Amino acid sequence: MDPKRPWECADMSQVRSEIDRIDAALVDLIAERYGYVDRAWQLKMTTQEGAVVQWRIQQVIDRVKARAADKNMPPEMIDMVGAQWRNMIGWFVQFEEEKLRQAQEAAKAKSGDNGSA
Repeated sequence: MDPKRPWECADMSQVRSEIDRIDAALVDLIAERYGYVDRAWQLKMTTQEGAVVQWRIQQVIDRVKARAADKNMPPEMIDMVGAQWRNMIGWFVQFEEEKLRQAQEAAKAKSGDNGSA
């Protein structure tokens, strides 16, 4: 069934159905994004770049807010979108930090270096 535009919805059931469709698509996209973040920490193991790359975090937030503005969202909603992205990125950064920490510990254990003097 093709998606309806908001003005094509004749009743609340149709509106709710479209919102549910959009929510499912958002979850699918966040899951897809997670896959790239999961790959990012693996690639970062061979670089000096840690989980927190402040310029990149700001770049992503700026781009998302610009996209929201291009979609003619009200200013309060643009700020909300930026805050939601900052929250999501914060979770992903914590995920990367933990994965990198675990990988470093595993490498130390494998090499026999337990950190004792």
